[in-house]
Amino acid sequence: MTRQDIGIDNFTLALVGTVTVATLLPARGAAAAFFDGATIFAIALLFFLHGAKLSRQAIVAGASHWRLHLTVFSATFILFPLLGIALKPLLSPLVTPELYLGVLFVCALPATVQSAIAFTSIARGNVPAAICSASASSFIGIFLTPLLAGVLMGAQMRPDGGSTADAIIKILVQLLLPFIAGQLARGWIGAWVDRNKGVLKFVDQGSILLVVYAAFSAAVLQGLWHQVPLRALAGVLLINAVLLTLVLLSTRSAARLLGFDRADEITTVFCGSKKSLASGVPMAKVLFAGHAVGVIVLPLMLFHQMQLMVCAVLAQKYAARREDLSVADGNAVASKRA
Repeated sequence: MTRQDIGIDNFTLALVGTVTVATLLPARGAAAAFFDGATIFAIALLFFLHGAKLSRQAIVAGASHWRLHLTVFSATFILFPLLGIALKPLLSPLVTPELYLGVLFVCALPATVQSAIAFTSIARGNVPAAICSASASSFIGIFLTPLLAGVLMGAQMRPDGGSTADAIIKILVQLLLPFIAGQLARGWIGAWVDRNKGVLKFVDQGSILLVVYAAFSAAVLQGLWHQVPLRALAGVLLINAVLLTLVLLSTRSAARLLGFDRADEITTVFCGSKKSLASGVPMAKVLFAGHAVGVIVLPLMLFHQMQLMVCAVLAQKYAARREDLSVADGNAVASKRA
């Protein structure tokens, strides 16, 4: 089994490298100001291209399965936050207060688009429904995530005295407006974007790396690695594992209770258990002004990698099971004909 098979890809290595560079060579002064400006531009370009990429036909194709979408949205925006709150008395002593803020932020985020669709495809699930559900979650999260974060964290979210409403307005300007502009421009550039998916992937990953470098540079200068002992890092990994396990089991159980077929169960599991690094990192920069953002996004970065590794294995098991069922059905048909 290769490192790609368990979810450790080149981007993961690039994230580790970016954090290492930020630790050893953090951006200061004019360099820090430059990277702050560059991240704003890169994030706007990222959401513009995502808007241009999103196919209306794909949304229509999968939009009819409202029970599946409602189940996924409930897992993403209700189950995750409730678990974050319910588990806080038990699990927050394992980490620092700032790190548990990061855990609560993970719970408020929308689903990721690319990996949810990719794993659904590998596992032979309902891909059109996955495209619709994950894309809608990402769009709705632009509005809903700041509100959920405000409910989950309250005044702790804005120690600089800024209001949640101000943060929402900034997010709408930085994320939603470029997204809408991309949708409007799809008629002119959509075909080019579809043909050049590598460009979108480069912008997607590059913008995240820029924001991570800027955030961790600031956090390192504020004493990040003195504030986060190894014990707390281990605590974050444990908390993430508990969250992911509970949501995976819950989404699978919900799909079966609702009578979904295997393809829809796969879509529910993979779309309902994901949290978006691409949306989360730029949102954190706006929502947590006054905090060491590097500390806040650390649980998200670890959760992102954990969900990739776990779901890569899970997708292969689903795919193998479906292949076995197909072979068994073929053998049954052959025996009847004989």
